[in-house]
Amino acid sequence: MKRKFVILSIVLLINVGLNAQKAQIKEAQSVYSSGKSQDALAILKKTEYLIINANDEDKSDFYYLKGNILKDLASKDIDSPNNFSLASEAYQELIRAENESGKYKYTLQANAALKQMKSKLVNGAVDDYKNGKYKESAEKSYKVFFFDKKDTLNLFNAASASMMAKDYDSAIKYYEELVKLNYSGKGMIYYATNKKTKEEDAFISAGARNSGVEAALYEKPRDVFTPSKKIEINKNLAFVYLEKNDLVNAEICYNRVVELDPKFVGAYINLAYIKLELKKPLMEQMSALGNSPKEMQQYDQLKVKKDNLVRTAIPYLKKALDIEPKNQDVIKSLLGVYRSLDMTNEYNALKATM
Repeated sequence: MKRKFVILSIVLLINVGLNAQKAQIKEAQSVYSSGKSQDALAILKKTEYLIINANDEDKSDFYYLKGNILKDLASKDIDSPNNFSLASEAYQELIRAENESGKYKYTLQANAALKQMKSKLVNGAVDDYKNGKYKESAEKSYKVFFFDKKDTLNLFNAASASMMAKDYDSAIKYYEELVKLNYSGKGMIYYATNKKTKEEDAFISAGARNSGVEAALYEKPRDVFTPSKKIEINKNLAFVYLEKNDLVNAEICYNRVVELDPKFVGAYINLAYIKLELKKPLMEQMSALGNSPKEMQQYDQLKVKKDNLVRTAIPYLKKALDIEPKNQDVIKSLLGVYRSLDMTNEYNALKATM
């Protein structure tokens, strides 16, 4: 009997909580309608923990209102990227809940809101980039990618803007994600000019663009082929790793570059540079040694390691010279390596070509 009473009490408490939540959703809607979005959001947060047990209609009302409130805050430039992201999550929760219940109350409106937010963020990212606000542009582009993981162009844009902002940690994060996704960016972009705005818009397919042209909304269609961006991605990623003195990862990226383009001279030069940079810790250890017999023996051992490491730069420099025989910077670097290793015959032969 006592157990039944406890269960009944819990059920009653849940019902009381759900009724309170229904009332607060209505209150939040009223406050939101009066233009006080932040106050409305605060009301919703009080009973958000109960939403899992709410009925289908209350879930729809809650998530749709939450999405609208956050979208409104973002539209007023109040922590826009974050609030757009949170609004997207709310709308997606709404769509998920209505798909599960089979009762579609706000799904159409939520999808329209998501599309509108994405468009606003994309336009905002473009404007920020044009105005030199690269960090803000990167944040918005990444939020767009967060909305739609299939739209990987925005992840590439976020990485590029982060490079411009010298936000190398973010650039690494975004570029590595592109590598993981095997992104190339290769394909066709379909453009047409909007008759009303006179601005050129891009379409995801020829069919979508042609529909706009047939509806007399667009004119002057044109197609633009975009080549693969894999070399650019790995080249930029290698540069960032070098800036952060991460020679191991920089070497990995430059190796990817020469796999993609075996005639990319800059990659071979930088691979040689990395090998020569790796000798510095050994040289520091050598400089710190004294003149005792034991230390002289250590010095000789370290010198062998150092010379072997320097020797690994030779194939990269020779490869670069095969591609560009008159490249004076490569010739000078290779001469320096030959001289440091006492490779007199190779030094004289190369010197004679100058």
